[in-house]
Amino acid sequence: MAEPSKVIHIRNVGHEISENDLLQLVQPFGVVTKLVMLRAKNQALLQMHDLNSAVNVLQYYTSVQPSVRGRNVYIQFSSHQELTTTDSPGWKSDQDSQPNRILLVTIHHMLYPITVEVLQQVFSPYGYVEKIVTFQKSAGFQALIQYQSRQSALQAKNSLQGRNIYDGCCQLDIQFSNLNELQVNYNNERSRDFTNPSLPTEQRGRSSQPGYGDAGSLYALQASGARGSYSTTEMSNAAAIAAAFGGGLPPGVTGTNDRCTILVTNLNPEKVDEDKLFNLFSLYGNIVRIKLLRNKPDHALVQMEDGFQAELAVNFLKGALLFGNRLELNFSKYPSITPAADTREYAGSNLNRFNNNAVKNYKYCCSPTKMIHVSALAQDITEEEIVAHLEEHGTIVNTKLFEVNGKKQALVLFESEEQATEALACKHASTIDRSTIRISFSQLQSI
Repeated sequence: MAEPSKVIHIRNVGHEISENDLLQLVQPFGVVTKLVMLRAKNQALLQMHDLNSAVNVLQYYTSVQPSVRGRNVYIQFSSHQELTTTDSPGWKSDQDSQPNRILLVTIHHMLYPITVEVLQQVFSPYGYVEKIVTFQKSAGFQALIQYQSRQSALQAKNSLQGRNIYDGCCQLDIQFSNLNELQVNYNNERSRDFTNPSLPTEQRGRSSQPGYGDAGSLYALQASGARGSYSTTEMSNAAAIAAAFGGGLPPGVTGTNDRCTILVTNLNPEKVDEDKLFNLFSLYGNIVRIKLLRNKPDHALVQMEDGFQAELAVNFLKGALLFGNRLELNFSKYPSITPAADTREYAGSNLNRFNNNAVKNYKYCCSPTKMIHVSALAQDITEEEIVAHLEEHGTIVNTKLFEVNGKKQALVLFESEEQATEALACKHASTIDRSTIRISFSQLQSI
């Protein structure tokens, strides 16, 4: 077996597999700096930015068979430690993209939303930003940023490459685009032409940038929904999920479980019901249905949307305290819960947290903590109203009301994890001042 290397060797690469297909297979684990397509041998070589990224790729695909366009491909470390121009005349790297006034920006570890306004604020100190177009891709959140001059783009790239927009997250990975001009049809939350403020806003449901492609760039951009976008294949979705956890998976999570139904035991039958279990388990994935076992009142079955989500729930909730009882979780021998009069259906519920932006929600998965994060609050809410709504579940040590992108949110610190867990189970999706609130655990240690 070859020694660990930044260079990854991929075999069985058919002619129908493009460079972009291979990039989407590995980009969630880190930045790709070089790519060699060996068409005559149905092989490819990819060089990651660092050794740790390459190791993460190999570790993940040791337990998950990588497949591209229906074809299994096989990944191993290359005997090369570095790729050079002598390895193949066809290799591409960031150095091949000549400086121009349009930058392609990929944002890694995006824990907070990045808007067009935020990008303008970050990039405008280096020159006049004319246009911005944003995309959500398997590689993460991406943007094309057009400056008035090439010198401004060069200065921004040299100054901002590798830096974080926010402390500890939202890292900028910047390359030159090969596009000559951005075409912006609408001024909205995804695109903006600062030279033409009179452009209309987008009609709902229409893509503002159909078919944008930076074909000459290493990161061959495609508009959302185009061929090769991450949502079209289960494999690229799995890789993106791994990326949500920093290029790997949480300790104890294999990513290979295919059992969707969880047996939950040692419940407090006097206080628990289906909705409280839904509120808690929906932190880790979408819920299909829940059944309380009437012949065993402290038992319940919870069916998740897929095996990965079920594994997350078991990993993070096993041993958690709820209503005075320590939960015991195991995968059920039943692959699913049969719909019946005594089961509660949640498959079509708009309260399922992973209906939209699933990867972002995966980032917030954790074991119960003392701190809860409350969002979707009314604009005129007060800390006193929040405390009054939650204090029946335990001693509230501290609260903080704040605003993000014009939306009110709050942090509430309880005395114990059990109290915070009870508050979440009972009050997620409850109503304060005509607003249906959302509650999740916060990984912050203090306010």
